[in-house]
Amino acid sequence: MDIAERYIRLAHALDVHSEGFIDGYGGPAEWAVRERRAPEALRDEAAELLSSVAAEPDETRRTWLQAQVRAMHTLARMLSGEALAYTEEVRGLYDIEPRRAAEADLRAALAQLDEALPGSGTLLERDEALRARVAVPKDDILRVSAPILAELRARVAARYGLPDGEDFSIGLVQDKPWSGYNWPLGNLNSRIDINTDLPVLLPGLPDLLAHEGYPGHHTEHATKEAVLAREKGWHEHHIQLINAPECVVSEGIAVNALRAVMTREEVEGWLTGDLAAVAGLDPDDVRAFLAASRAREGLRGVSGEAAMRLHADGQSEAEVLDFLQTYAPASEARARQSLRFISQPTFRAYIFTYSVGGDLVRAVLDAGGPEAYGRLLRDPLTPGGLRSGL
Repeated sequence: MDIAERYIRLAHALDVHSEGFIDGYGGPAEWAVRERRAPEALRDEAAELLSSVAAEPDETRRTWLQAQVRAMHTLARMLSGEALAYTEEVRGLYDIEPRRAAEADLRAALAQLDEALPGSGTLLERDEALRARVAVPKDDILRVSAPILAELRARVAARYGLPDGEDFSIGLVQDKPWSGYNWPLGNLNSRIDINTDLPVLLPGLPDLLAHEGYPGHHTEHATKEAVLAREKGWHEHHIQLINAPECVVSEGIAVNALRAVMTREEVEGWLTGDLAAVAGLDPDDVRAFLAASRAREGLRGVSGEAAMRLHADGQSEAEVLDFLQTYAPASEARARQSLRFISQPTFRAYIFTYSVGGDLVRAVLDAGGPEAYGRLLRDPLTPGGLRSGL
């Protein structure tokens, strides 16, 4: 049995105990055996697979598989009942360090946001009022998304190329802990879900669709399936795992996806021009929201800090909810959505893939430009590889 088959079979066995560990699979059906085995046996199997991977002659493939299998071994240890500190869990699954946010920095960012928000009332009242003015009606979300996706796809095809046959469907869902999700389906296809539990805002829609579609998750998964699984025969790339280092790279790619094809000035001109007209929104409201969004950048570490308070510090959900409402800043509904995400077993450590992965990829792009993003879409890279530069 070759390494890829062993890797995929082990992933399916782990998914039996940790549902959702497999994010998508499009490889041979006979390898997708959902056999229930003792976690201790899976832990030992992961250790044996890690030893076997060390003999893989291709350094790029070996490095990537070693990072992935170490995460599988960490998960099997946890499933076996081994208690890991939260920070060790983050390191073991994702090969990154969790980050904390200083309250002094958050307070400074809140002050900037307070200055940027128009109108009267409390900061949260003004923020919620502005959000309401730039929200896209639920029945219009897919209509407004269509020209955004068309423009993004055209730019990605021209700059990076797209594999023949790639495609995805897009739909609206409810009762999810996330705002959007890309489900890899295999055969260069995927499904994008947009969650409508909370209002979908026009200023965030290009970033959301770039993140999940072009040139983010869908583009990366389809490109790597075409290049790595089909051309190279590295069949481990037919499967995507959610609690593994590949997600740090994938979320880093997605967080920076819109930047890879459009400048900030282009995005803002698009939003306040054609897209505001398509959505039937006041360009001045969109412009005000964009100004507030720039002030909000200093609050990007709030979710990670909330996760640390909940899982590392042992704060109660009520305390963390109060923190989120204060520093996000968020309505109770939005704060509860964030709390729901960082409370779920599958995502409790995942939250750091966005901030850490985003910064790692941003540094690579600053050094290498658009060509570097193309390599990120094609090559099997690890957080360690990003830390050392391309």
